[in-house]
Amino acid sequence: QVQLVESGGGLVQAGGSLRLSCAASGRTTSSYAMGWFRQAPGKGREFVAAISWSGDRMLYRDSVKGRFTISRDNAKNTVYLQMNSLKFEDTAVYYCAADFRGPNDVSIFLNTYDYWGQGTQVTVSS
Repeated sequence: QVQLVESGGGLVQAGGSLRLSCAASGRTTSSYAMGWFRQAPGKGREFVAAISWSGDRMLYRDSVKGRFTISRDNAKNTVYLQMNSLKFEDTAVYYCAADFRGPNDVSIFLNTYDYWGQGTQVTVSS
């Protein structure tokens, strides 16, 4: 089993920045890719960014390219999402997820991921 805990969410004005963290515990001796997803009120969960185990492959949804950066520190079992130039439409609950079946891949699909965190709220005021 793996436990994922997100932190770093909060309320920020449009144009501001936040850095989300996702700490993994449990089965962390295995390799795994990581993803960030988000879910706004009344909408489905959508892909935001993903990073492979080695960090050499990253993928972003188009609307966050150039503004968000995903990174990881495997020694700390932690993945980060640096969010700059935040917009009102970035408001959502953000979830991190771990993919143990394809550690060298990056996937946009929810069902690729084996474990999920509980989410952290990001609210951007306009």
